Amino acid sequence: MGIIEPRIDEYLNSVTKNFDGALGELQEYARANNLPVIEPPTARFLTTLLLALKPKQVLEIGCCIGFSAALISECVADDGHVTTIERYGVMIEKARANIEKYGLGDKITLIEGDATDILPALDRKFDFIFMDAAKGQYSRFLPHCIRLLNVGGVLLADDVFKDGYVAMDREEVPRRQRTTHVRMQEFIHALTNTCGLESSFVPLGKGLAMCTKTKNIEILNILS
Repeated sequence: MGIIEPRIDEYLNSVTKNFDGALGELQEYARANNLPVIEPPTARFLTTLLLALKPKQVLEIGCCIGFSAALISECVADDGHVTTIERYGVMIEKARANIEKYGLGDKITLIEGDATDILPALDRKFDFIFMDAAKGQYSRFLPHCIRLLNVGGVLLADDVFKDGYVAMDREEVPRRQRTTHVRMQEFIHALTNTCGLESSFVPLGKGLAMCTKTKNIEILNILS
């Protein structure tokens, strides 16, 4: 369920066209197997944004079965490349199979492991970063993402409103969600209060946060 008014949410889903080809097959497989790929309106928004930006180097955190990585690979510059990170073995196996099946090996590199371990070790720059992984880790990923992002680059994070929990007081949030609630609020606070980041939010799907890095930033101060 989206976070906007239900009738509008239903309408947007009704007018959002399904993808064709490989993307359509991956989207249908995810839907049939209840897998957490990005929702259709969010996927179309991501497509529109990437086609406007035409980034060369893209980092994705959270690959699942490879749907969004495949989508991104179709929208990058002609010489562009997607690097994606996934930690779950079952998803890694499916993503690798899909990358091979659809002939995307030259456009997508899949790194196996936990992003909390992988991000600190990366030393190359990216024009666009898409974050769609464990929501409770977003605030921990952020300093590394900002370090890796080129000036002028864009960070897009999915599922930031957590079904509306992010706007609630701690006592209103189910106990199992409270740690994620606090960390997501930290993440949003950092996006909106860090000099050198220009941020905005899109009430689409489960909520998108988008920011542009406008200058080099002192990493240690982002979450202080």
